[in-house]
Amino acid sequence: MRALQAIDAAIHRWLIGHSIPLLRIIVGLVFLSFGLLKFFPDVSPVEELTIKTTDAMSLDLVPGQIAIVLVAISETVIGLLLIAGRFLRVAIYLLAGQLIGILAPLALFTGRLFDGPHNAPTLEGQYVIKDLILVASGFVVASTLPGLVPGADAGPSAKQPGGQARTDWTNWSVKRG
Repeated sequence: MRALQAIDAAIHRWLIGHSIPLLRIIVGLVFLSFGLLKFFPDVSPVEELTIKTTDAMSLDLVPGQIAIVLVAISETVIGLLLIAGRFLRVAIYLLAGQLIGILAPLALFTGRLFDGPHNAPTLEGQYVIKDLILVASGFVVASTLPGLVPGADAGPSAKQPGGQARTDWTNWSVKRG
C-alpha cells in the first residue's frame, strides 16, 4: 500500500509541475496548425464559415480575404506565443478576442453548424466546439498567470494551500518558499 501511495504522490508532483505547461504547448500547437491552414486558400475546412461570420460581424465592411488573413495571423500568433511561453498575457487577451469570433457563428449560423443527422454537428460545428475547448484550455493557462486573474498568486513566493510550492508557469520553474 505504501508503494502505491509513493507512486501516486510522484505522479501528482509530476502533474503539478508539468500539466499546465504541457497544456499550454499543445493548445499552442493546435492554434498554430489551424492558423497556418487559413493562410492557404481552400485548405481550411472553415474558411467559408470564417469569411461569412466576419462579413456578418463587420456588416460586410471587411473583405473576406482580408478577414481570413487576419484570423490566420491571430491564431498563428496565439499559437506561437503559447508554444514559446512568452508574452502570455498578449496570447490570453487575443484568446479572449478569439472567443467572440468562435461564439459568433453559434449565434449567427446555428442551423449550419448543427445540420447533420438528428441535428448532429457538421464538420464546421465540430470545429467550433473544438475551438471552445481550446479557448477554455487557454483560460486554464491564464489562471496560473500572477495578477491576470483576480485571486491568482500575487508573487513568486506565493504558496498553494497546504504549503506546496507554487509553479511559475511564465518561466516553467517551481519556486520554493
